[in-house]
Amino acid sequence: MPSPSASKIAYQILKGFEKSFRWYSRITSAARERFEQADWRAVQTAARERIAIYDQSLAEVVAEIYQSCHPHKQDQDFWRSLKQHYLKQLDHHGQFELAETFFNSVIGRLFRHQKIDDDMMFVLPSRCYLPGQVRTSVINSFDARGRIRDTLEAILERYSFRIPYANLERDLQHLERYLRDSFSREQLASINKVEILQSVFYRNKAAYLIGRMCTEGNPIPFVMALMHNKQGQLVVDTLLTERRDLSVLFGFARSYFMVDTQHPAEVVAFLQELLPNKKHFELYISLGYYKHGKTVFYRNFLQHLQHSDDLFEAAPGIKGLVMAVFHLPSYGVVFKVIKDEFAESKKITRQHVKDCYRLVKMSDRVGRMADTHEYVNFRLPRTRVSPALLDELLDVANSSIELTDTEVIIKHLYIERKMTPLNIYLDTETDPQKVADAIEDLGQCIKQIAAANIFPGDMLHKNFGITRHGRVIFYDYDEVCYMHQRIFRALPKSDDPYALDTLSVAPDDVFPEQFEHFIVGKRHLKALLKQKHPELMDPAWWRTIQHEMAGGLIKDVLPYPQQQRFKSRYGGKES
Repeated sequence: MPSPSASKIAYQILKGFEKSFRWYSRITSAARERFEQADWRAVQTAARERIAIYDQSLAEVVAEIYQSCHPHKQDQDFWRSLKQHYLKQLDHHGQFELAETFFNSVIGRLFRHQKIDDDMMFVLPSRCYLPGQVRTSVINSFDARGRIRDTLEAILERYSFRIPYANLERDLQHLERYLRDSFSREQLASINKVEILQSVFYRNKAAYLIGRMCTEGNPIPFVMALMHNKQGQLVVDTLLTERRDLSVLFGFARSYFMVDTQHPAEVVAFLQELLPNKKHFELYISLGYYKHGKTVFYRNFLQHLQHSDDLFEAAPGIKGLVMAVFHLPSYGVVFKVIKDEFAESKKITRQHVKDCYRLVKMSDRVGRMADTHEYVNFRLPRTRVSPALLDELLDVANSSIELTDTEVIIKHLYIERKMTPLNIYLDTETDPQKVADAIEDLGQCIKQIAAANIFPGDMLHKNFGITRHGRVIFYDYDEVCYMHQRIFRALPKSDDPYALDTLSVAPDDVFPEQFEHFIVGKRHLKALLKQKHPELMDPAWWRTIQHEMAGGLIKDVLPYPQQQRFKSRYGGKES
């Protein structure tokens, strides 16, 4: 085989990225049509297909490279040259940051992620992105110095759809009334301009317009949510103007938005101006660029290591039967490694655990299941790993650990956002109302996961976390499955005290009446859960959900409270 040309290989990789991005964009751009046609099943299919694109495109490029050369016979100079040739091709490239990540993925696949070297790949970005360069290409601006009503009409006229509004006059009245109820006359008078991202954000059954009202002081971010009514007509469902609500909308437990743009870096920069507490990697991930989000996370992680000195240690909470979980106390994520052996009660395999995590990745997480990011050969400085944690990892997950003089290399792990384990929260929270709210939200969490056609499996409260916004999130996936894969049975009614002992139980049988005994431990919490969510202990309720899912029903789980909907806030029936 002739000596390969680094420039040719660089060209192949970039063409592979661009093909992948076109494929990604084609699926994303069709979101408008799916929304207009209310084709919710196609929405779910597209979300899964878009996640799968990256690995398929990567596999094609790697196969082409193997046809062109023997990668492992090339010296270091070849790989340095390859990076430089690739870099030259990225001048003025509209998605240069995503293209760098794709290049990293190719090198990672070729070397099984064993060579993390900035000479060969873009461990660090080649350049910083300067926001504002193409701002006019991603936002629409509206003059807001006149009447509020005129501005609102101009916005809804610009963002038109091929379906009629049920009652446009009513929606305009709701929007104007909300603004007058929420802001003072002086605040409204100071608004001189409204900026809205040109790209509509689609997710599940809603379309979102995202922007800000520009004032002489701090701008006011907002999200306008558009949905269908029962007759398939368009309604403005709500307007969100609190940063907390926007943060929840972009939360780590939600499915990725469909956002059609050729300038993702500029869109992310604008979003971060609206949500300064969100990190860049979180916003890229929320838009569906989860691979690039992983790259940006890793860079952020390396930077944090340079500016901190605490040690990695076991995460607080009850130790899991399947995963070894640890964290860096000063950093906001947890690291999860599959154990070599599971407890006798866990009749599962290592591959089963991976399949469960992928099932959640490919599903609608409805704001109740934490997103996870999978890494291979993840490297930690050995001096930063506490001796106790290293001993534990070598004891329970030895096959996943490789040690060098300077590093602890974890061959496979998952990273999730750090939350307070719900069992710890309930044990330490002294405010009875906050405890009651957490139990209420725990039940809602389980119900909404079921509405996404997923049975959580192991619902012990230690497998849930609570966020700083007080939302309960599920994060332990080793027993999840689709709803149709379980049989929900009632316990036999008998005066015989030994009746349960003779009950025939198949592996897929579930007895909801027993849930109250193990979801939460303390008696008063059990009573509270049963009082607030008696349906969870009723096998008939679970069978009803199964029947709805089997019939193709796709439930609507809103990313904001029911009381924030205009029809709840201002009353009146849908037209």
